Amino acid sequence: MMSIQKSLETGVIKAMDSLFDVKIPSVEFQETKKDFEGDLTVVVFPFLRFVKGNPAVIAEKLGNYLKENYSEITNFNVVKGFLNLVIDDTYYLKELDKINKTKDFGITKADPDGDAVMVEYSSPNTNKPLHLGHIRNNLLGYSVAEIIAAGGKKVYKTQIINDRGIHICKSMLAWQRFGNGETPESTGKKGDKLVGDYYVKFDQEYKKEISELIKSGLTEDEAKKQAPILLEAQKMLRSWESGDKEVVSLWKKMNEWVYDGFGITYKDLGVDFDINYYESNTYLIGKDVVLEGLKKGIFYKKEDGSVWIDLTDEGLDEKIVLRADGTAVYMTQDIGTAIQRIKDHPDINSLVYTVGNEQDYHFKVLFLILKKLGYSWAQHLYHLSYGMVDLPSGKMKSREGTVVDADDLIVEMTNTARDISQELGKLEAYSEEEKERLYKIIGLGALKYYILKVDPKKRILFDPKESIDFNGNTGPFIQYTYARIQSIIRKVDFDYSKQIANIKLHPKEKELIKLLNSFPEVIDHAGKNLSPALIANYIYELVKTYNSFYQTVPILNSENMDEKILRIQISEQTGNTIKNAFRLLGIEVPERM
Repeated sequence: MMSIQKSLETGVIKAMDSLFDVKIPSVEFQETKKDFEGDLTVVVFPFLRFVKGNPAVIAEKLGNYLKENYSEITNFNVVKGFLNLVIDDTYYLKELDKINKTKDFGITKADPDGDAVMVEYSSPNTNKPLHLGHIRNNLLGYSVAEIIAAGGKKVYKTQIINDRGIHICKSMLAWQRFGNGETPESTGKKGDKLVGDYYVKFDQEYKKEISELIKSGLTEDEAKKQAPILLEAQKMLRSWESGDKEVVSLWKKMNEWVYDGFGITYKDLGVDFDINYYESNTYLIGKDVVLEGLKKGIFYKKEDGSVWIDLTDEGLDEKIVLRADGTAVYMTQDIGTAIQRIKDHPDINSLVYTVGNEQDYHFKVLFLILKKLGYSWAQHLYHLSYGMVDLPSGKMKSREGTVVDADDLIVEMTNTARDISQELGKLEAYSEEEKERLYKIIGLGALKYYILKVDPKKRILFDPKESIDFNGNTGPFIQYTYARIQSIIRKVDFDYSKQIANIKLHPKEKELIKLLNSFPEVIDHAGKNLSPALIANYIYELVKTYNSFYQTVPILNSENMDEKILRIQISEQTGNTIKNAFRLLGIEVPERM
C-alpha cells in the first residue's frame, strides 16, 4: 500500500489546494475498518486547522476529486470525518506482479560504500556458561543486526568478552585448589561448564569460610571481606594485572576452554559474530582518552587523585572514570572500546548495544561522555534495552548454580518438540535422521519466536511447553503453515508464471496482497525501532490471513485457470515472505512437517 499512499498523499495535497486554496503539510492515512467498504482511509479532521467547514462535506469533495483524477480509485464513501477509498483490483494485481518479479522482495542489498552499523550482543563473562538471559540477548542482537542489514545497511556483529577481573580469578583459584588437573577432555564436559562449576565451587567454599569467621566473633560484613579464599582471589587478580607468567598462563588456558564452549552454544543457537573484542585488551584504552579530556576540562580531578565527570547539569550525577590509583573502571573501558571500534572500522556511523535494562543509566552516562568528548558518531549510539527473562520457578543466580543453562534449554526444546510431534503422529514417512533434524528446527523455532515476539522492553515469563504449540501465536504454527504452502506448490503441474491482469479479486486475496506488499515497510519500521517483535507480529498476521484464505477459497481445485494461477502465486509469495521474515529472526522453516 505504501506506493499508492505516497501517490495519494500528493493527490490529497493538490486537491486541498485546488478545492479550498490551502496548503496542508501532510496527510494521515489508516487501513479502512472492516465494517466499511474501502481499502485506505483519509482522516479529514486534521484539515480543519486549515479550512473551516463540515468534515463530511470536505471529505465528499475530496473523494470526488480523487475519483476523477486517479484511475486507481474506483469508489469512495464518507463516514463522519473519514474518507474511505476503494482501490481498483488492477492496482493490487500489478503490485503482486512486482512482488513476483523481485527476488527476495522486501530485502535490500547493502551499499558496500555506505555507512555501517555495529551491533554488540552476547558480551559474556568467562566464568560461566551462557544461560537463558544470554539467549534473549543473543537472539535480540543477532535479529536486530539481520533486520538492519535487510534494510540495506552494512552491519558488523560484535561482542566484548569480559575475560578479566575477580570473577575469572575465583574460578581459577577453585580449579587450582579442587580440580586435580581435570580438563574438558578428561571430564567430557564443555569448557564453559567446567569453569562455571568451579565458580559455583568457589562460592560454596567462600560461604563456609564466612560462616566459620562469624562463629569466631566477626560481623557478617567483616567476615565477607576477610574470608581467606576471597583475599587469595584478590591477590591472584593483582598478580594477573602485573603480568605474573604462571597466573597469566592459567588464565589463558581456562579462558580458551570457555571460548570453545561458547562457540558450540553459538553454533547450536544459530548466531555469529564478525569481530570479537576482549576486555583484557581494551580496559586500558580509555585511560589515555580520559587523561586528554582532563587537560581540556571535560573531566576533573579530586583531592585523592581520582578523575570524575560532572553530569548534574544534564540531570545525571557525578561519575568516576579513573580510580585514585590510576586504574580504569568499567566506564573507562567502554569509552575506549567504542573509540577503538570506530578506529578499526571508520565506516561505522552508529553503534547498537544489546544490554539488559539494569544498565540503562550506565549507557546514558557513556553516550553523554562520548558526546562531550566531541565524537560526531556519538549522536548515533543506541542502547537496545531489554527486560529480564523469568521462569515459573523464579529468578536465576549464577553463583548458586541455579541458572537455566542455554545448552540444556536447547536440548529440552528439541525433546519437547519430539514428544509433541510423536503425539500428533505426522512424521511416519521420515527417516530417524530427518526426524531429529526437524525436532531441532521446531524446538529452536519455538524458543526463538516465543522470545522475539515480545517487545524487547518487556519482561518475559518463559514457559517451554507453551512455546511449542502447533496452534496460536507460536513458531511451530508459523512453520507448519510454511510447510503446508510448500506441499501445495509441490502438487502444481502447470506453469503459473504468467501475469494475471484482469480478474475480480476475492477480499481474502486482496488482504494477502496488501500484507505482502507492506513487508519492506515492516522491515524498515523494525530496523528503526530495533524491534524484531514487529517482524514476528507481522508474520503472525500474514499466516492467520493465509490460513483464513486457505479455508475460504479453493486453490488447486478452482475451476478458473487464472484464479488457480493467481492463488498459487499468492501462496508462493506468502511462503517466500514467511521464510525471509523468519530468517531475520534467525529461525529456519522446514519444507515438510
